[in-house]
Amino acid sequence: PIIKEVTGPDAEFMYMAYRFDGVDTRESQLIQLCDMILANSTAGIIDLNLNQAQAVQNASSFTYILTDYSAHMLTGSTKQGQTLEEVKDLLLAQIDSLKAGAFPDWLPEACINDLKLGRVRQFDNNRGRTSMMVDAFVQRRDWSEAVNEIDELKKFSKEDIMNFAKENYTDNYVAVYKKTGEKENDVTVVKPEITPVKVNREDASPFLTELTGMKFDPIQPRFLDYEKDINETQLANGAIVRTVKNETNGLFSLYYLFDMGKDNNSKIDLALDYLQFLGTDKYSPSEIQQEFYKIGCDFSVFANDERSYVIMNGLDENFDKGIKLFEHLLANATAEEEALKNMVSNELKSRSDAKLNKGNILFGAMSSYAQYGTNSPYKNILSEEELMNLNAEELVSMIKDLTNFEHRVLYFGPKSEEELVAALNENHKMPETMKPIPAGKEFVEQENEGTKVYFVDYEMKQAEVMMLSKKELYNPKTVAAAAIFNEYFGGGMGSIVFQEMRESKALAYSVYSVYRSPSDSSKSHYTMAYIGTQADKLAEAMAGMTDLLNNMPESEKSFELAKKAAIEKIRTERITKASKIFNYETALKRGVEYDLRKDIYEAIPNMTMADLKAFHQEYIQGGNYNIMVIGKKEGLDMGALAKYGPVQALTLEEVFGY
Repeated sequence: PIIKEVTGPDAEFMYMAYRFDGVDTRESQLIQLCDMILANSTAGIIDLNLNQAQAVQNASSFTYILTDYSAHMLTGSTKQGQTLEEVKDLLLAQIDSLKAGAFPDWLPEACINDLKLGRVRQFDNNRGRTSMMVDAFVQRRDWSEAVNEIDELKKFSKEDIMNFAKENYTDNYVAVYKKTGEKENDVTVVKPEITPVKVNREDASPFLTELTGMKFDPIQPRFLDYEKDINETQLANGAIVRTVKNETNGLFSLYYLFDMGKDNNSKIDLALDYLQFLGTDKYSPSEIQQEFYKIGCDFSVFANDERSYVIMNGLDENFDKGIKLFEHLLANATAEEEALKNMVSNELKSRSDAKLNKGNILFGAMSSYAQYGTNSPYKNILSEEELMNLNAEELVSMIKDLTNFEHRVLYFGPKSEEELVAALNENHKMPETMKPIPAGKEFVEQENEGTKVYFVDYEMKQAEVMMLSKKELYNPKTVAAAAIFNEYFGGGMGSIVFQEMRESKALAYSVYSVYRSPSDSSKSHYTMAYIGTQADKLAEAMAGMTDLLNNMPESEKSFELAKKAAIEKIRTERITKASKIFNYETALKRGVEYDLRKDIYEAIPNMTMADLKAFHQEYIQGGNYNIMVIGKKEGLDMGALAKYGPVQALTLEEVFGY
C-alpha cells in the first residue's frame, strides 16, 4: 500500500482507492457491482456493518469510470476516540466480507435493479441526460454501449464477484489520511504589485457579436397555474393531500410534511435521526433496510428549524408494499439503547467537527448570529448534558406520536388521486382529529443599528467576509427589480462586483453580492455580500466592496445584458415534477397565490437604468451591516476593520451555542 498524510484545520477523514482498467472493460464493470454491494445507501455491507451499526462516523464507497483508468474509492470519518487507521481497517474488513461472499444471494440482482432505478432518475432531467452524453463522448463510447451497460452486469454471478474481489483488492491501494493540525513546510509567496485592469463593458468581440446576432425562435416561458398544475384533495380525517401526476415513468415520491421543527420541539430532529437505527417487533434494524431495498424503495426523515419531513421514494408498482412497511416502522419502532448511545457520541463528534469547518463557521453559525444576534436558531440545540440524558423510550414515543399531529401529504407519482387517497386511508395511521402543532420558540431578526464588525479567529492564510444588512419584510413588489439587480450587480462572471473586485483589481478569489428574498412573509429581505480574499488584501477588498455597494457603476450595455439574462432564465426554466408542489408551498408561505415569475417576466422589459438606480438607492446604498470576518487574528488588519464600526471577537462557543 501507499500511505500518505495531509494536515489542515478542519475535521479528519480518510480516502483509499484501488486503480483498475478504463471504461468498457471487465474490471470497470465488476467494480460497479463491488461498489454497490459494499454501499448502496441502504443495504450494502458498509451501509449495515459500519453506518447503521455506527461503527464509524460515516463511510461510503463510489467509483470513477474513466477513459484510461478507473478507480474504486472508499472514504470514512472517525467517531469519538477512533483513529483514521482504525477506519481504514474497518473498510478493509468489509472488503474481506465481499471476498468471502458475506452478503445475501439476492443482493447482486437488487443492486443491478437499483442501478437501473438510478438511471431512470438520471434520465428524468436534462442535466442527467446531457451529462451521460458528454461522458460517452469523452470516453469515446458507442452510445448503444453506454445505454445498455447496466444490462451487461447481469452476466456476472456472485462467485464471479467474489473471485474478482479476491484477485484485485489486495495490498494494492493508496490511502490518504487527512489529519487535523497545522500544515508543515508552508511556502511564502511574495505578493506582486498588481495594477488594475480597466473594465471595458461597452465593446463586444466579433465572436460575441456573431453569437448574439444569430436568429432564433425564443423559447416561451411556462408559468405554473397552481389550480391546474396541482391537485388538492383530502383524506377521510380532513388532512390535505397535494399531488402532481408522474406521466413519464413509474417512480413516486411521498412526503408527510409537518409545520413543526426544532423551534417547536428541540428533540424532534434527534428522534427522527434515531429512526434510521431502529428495527421493530418484526424486523431487526438491518432487516428492515434490506426489506426496503428488495422492493426498490427507500425512506428518509429529518427536521429543520420549522418543519419535519417524512419521505419515501421508489417504484410505484411497490407503493402498497412500501407504505405498509414504512407505516409499520413508524408505528412499531423499538428502542435500541446501544444505538442511542452511539448516536449521541456521533452527534457530539459531529458538533466538534462542525467547529473545525470554516464553511460551517461563517455560513452557518456566524451568519445566523449576524441575523439574530445572541439568541439565534442555530444555537437552539440540546446541551451536552441533555444529550447524554436522552431517553430512548421517549424518542421512540415521539416517532410513534408524530403522525398524530397536523400534517399534509404530498405525492408525485403515477397514481390517480382516487388511488392514492384509498391507499392512504387504508395504510396511513392518523387519528380522526389530529393534534395541533405546538407553539414554537420565537427568534427575532435584529435591527442593524450602525455597522458592527465581528470576527472569529481561525487558522487559515485567507480571510473571508460576509456583510449582512436587514431590509424590509418580504415584499413581492420588489422581486423584478431585485432579479435585475442581482444579475447586473453581484451575480455571475459578468456582474459589476465580479468584474471590479476580481477581474480588474485581483482583490478576491471569490466574490458576490445579492439582494436576498426570504421564503416566508414574516421574514426580511437582506443585502448580502461575500468576499474570499488573501488576509493581506482584506483592507483593500472591503474598501472596494463598500464603495461598490454605495456607488454602483452604471453601464447601459451591461444593464441590457442583465435584463436579457434574467428574461432568458425565466423563458428556459421549467418547474416540473414534485418541484411544482414545493413551489406552491413556498408561495403559500409568502402569501402569494400565483407564480411570481410572471410578474418578473412582464416587468423586466420596461425597466430602465433609472429604475435600477432607484432600487439601489432605496435598498442597498448607505446600509448598516453586520460584518462577519473569519481568519487568523495575527494576519487580520484590525485597524482597517475598526474603520467600519466596533470590532468584537466571537468565540466558537458564542456562535455555535456549545
